[in-house]
Amino acid sequence: MLFQLHHVTKTYGRITALRDLSVQANEGAVGLLGPNGAGKTTMIRTLLGLISIDSGAGEVLGKDIRRRRLDIRQAVGFVPEDECLFPRVEGVEFVAYAGQLAGMPRKDAMQRAHEVLDYVGLGEARYRRVESYSSGMKQRLKLASAIVHDPRLLILDEPTNGMDPRGRDELLELARDLSHNKGMSLLFSSHLLPDVEAVCDQVMVLDRGRLKEHGRIADLKERHQGYYEVRVKADQEHFARALASAGCATEPKEDLLLVKVPPPRNETIFWETAAATGLQIRHLRPRRSTLEEVFEKALAGEEE
Repeated sequence: MLFQLHHVTKTYGRITALRDLSVQANEGAVGLLGPNGAGKTTMIRTLLGLISIDSGAGEVLGKDIRRRRLDIRQAVGFVPEDECLFPRVEGVEFVAYAGQLAGMPRKDAMQRAHEVLDYVGLGEARYRRVESYSSGMKQRLKLASAIVHDPRLLILDEPTNGMDPRGRDELLELARDLSHNKGMSLLFSSHLLPDVEAVCDQVMVLDRGRLKEHGRIADLKERHQGYYEVRVKADQEHFARALASAGCATEPKEDLLLVKVPPPRNETIFWETAAATGLQIRHLRPRRSTLEEVFEKALAGEEE
């Protein structure tokens, strides 16, 4: 298990950032979604032991978030959203210093720094001062410093924010490779749903400090089993009325009908209705939810 939180509450004055939050995540790439003010950054800071919580408990990689804060920060990689680079420092020195902070001997940290800079595509810029780096290069440098000690868990907070399309694609490819080919688990926090879907297998949705949804993306997108997209030649309204008479819920969607087939019926109801009405089906397929729909439905759910 990567981490777990039990009934965690964190307030800032009158604002409750985390509200009796309980969640656990297994190994893999986990997307962290939520609107502004949902508590994503506070949850990350809680996991890293950067803030004290009002109540609750938790563990990261088996380490208690209250008693073993330094151990957690040495074991976890973190790519913050904010600027964290030291001016007038060469890229390789910055990454090696991050390795030393994680407990690596200076010689090992420097050797590993060269390796990870090559991996993120900054080998030729390793001796340049970090203030000369472009925005995309700075993001990749932060990533290199976060993985220099080969952590089991890498936390990324809005890693593609403000990046151009090419830089964004490069960083997403690195994150995907770390997760799927290098065996590193990720907590990937972003407001960009396509980025999360490109990298992650699991997702959790926060809203106002509460967990609203959590599960495998593929499973969440399949939740609306029994929904179909259908298009017929000619009188689509007549076909919709016939389906409604058979117990289906129908909704026009552009040139299609979105149809919910009641269990235990299946797609044969369309062919039976087509035969009864004399209409020809031109298009029929099961409909899968998008991650955006999963996100919106999670936020629209009733308060706990």
